[in-house]
Amino acid sequence: MKRTPLAETHQKLGGRMVDFAGWYMPVQYVGVREEHNNVRNNVGLFDVSHMGEIRVKGPQALKTLEWLTTNDVSKMNDGEAQYSLLPNDDGGLVDDIIVYCMKKNEDYLVCVNASNKDKDFAWMTNNNSGADITDESDSWGQIAVQGPKALELCDRVFSFKVSDMKPFTHQSGTFKNHKIIVATTGYTGEKGCEVFIEAAGTEELWNTLLEKGQDLSVMPIGLGARDTLRTEMKYSLYGHEIDDHTNPYEAGLGWVIKPAKKDFISKPLILAKKEAGLARQLVGFKMLEKGIPRQGYNLFSFDNKEIGRVTSGTHSPSLDEPIGIAFIATEYAKEGTEFHLDIRGRKVKAVVCKTPFVSK
Repeated sequence: MKRTPLAETHQKLGGRMVDFAGWYMPVQYVGVREEHNNVRNNVGLFDVSHMGEIRVKGPQALKTLEWLTTNDVSKMNDGEAQYSLLPNDDGGLVDDIIVYCMKKNEDYLVCVNASNKDKDFAWMTNNNSGADITDESDSWGQIAVQGPKALELCDRVFSFKVSDMKPFTHQSGTFKNHKIIVATTGYTGEKGCEVFIEAAGTEELWNTLLEKGQDLSVMPIGLGARDTLRTEMKYSLYGHEIDDHTNPYEAGLGWVIKPAKKDFISKPLILAKKEAGLARQLVGFKMLEKGIPRQGYNLFSFDNKEIGRVTSGTHSPSLDEPIGIAFIATEYAKEGTEFHLDIRGRKVKAVVCKTPFVSK
């Protein structure tokens, strides 16, 4: 398994380590519920150094990224960030990404999912329009600082005021002579930021954040709580809500597709499915009867017709009740619609509900 710069630190802190997409990562420290609630109420630190960083530079950088991604890269100025998608040749998705504009038209940093890094890099390289594309993943560590007290903690640690930064912006600087990029992005629905730091400085930054945040109840957070937090916000996870076969409009990601602004890979295929009428939609649901939904469980109408499949499910620590995300046939996607969920042969009632499950 690959190791982040913080692997030994997690062990010292009592993290329960697992294999996550080929990486040696902590799934929890003191428990998923306690870690989850601490992020919702205080501040948590996540090691996200396993994420990939791909640099796209040069005179053709903008042209290349406009072709590779669905969102309008040209509207970003220096210091801005953008959620986007990498479509494949078949109208599905290679990955979902965040693009950081370092210098307009000529220098961009693309953050990709850990499990997809090599695939994404190969795809971007093979569909390059003349940019200089480099895999910088081994050069960076990355720490997410999330929670209502996250920005207060960051203000104590960094030389500039992170609390004054707008969402989806970033600022470069140094920490103990290591280059950093502080970005006000995150995967929990809470305030906070994600800090890219030269790999050699990752451990010192992590320890400083823990030390400076003691009175803010800072806590290291594992992958288990990361998943329950993002599920409560109905944030997509690659391999669950989106994959190589997902039409992004079905997944509710039409807001990051800008077909009127530009061309991009598979644009006609992606639009054709929308124009023909979407056969399924991604919805949130709650259980009306006892049971925990899990990925892969099938959904049925009350007349026993198969109508969908669960993509993510968990017991929500914030709500103290089971919740799930699922693709469901469009005629059943309206809020308030009830259906059956098949839990190992037992049909259990559930209902489509408003999302995000937790309003922040």
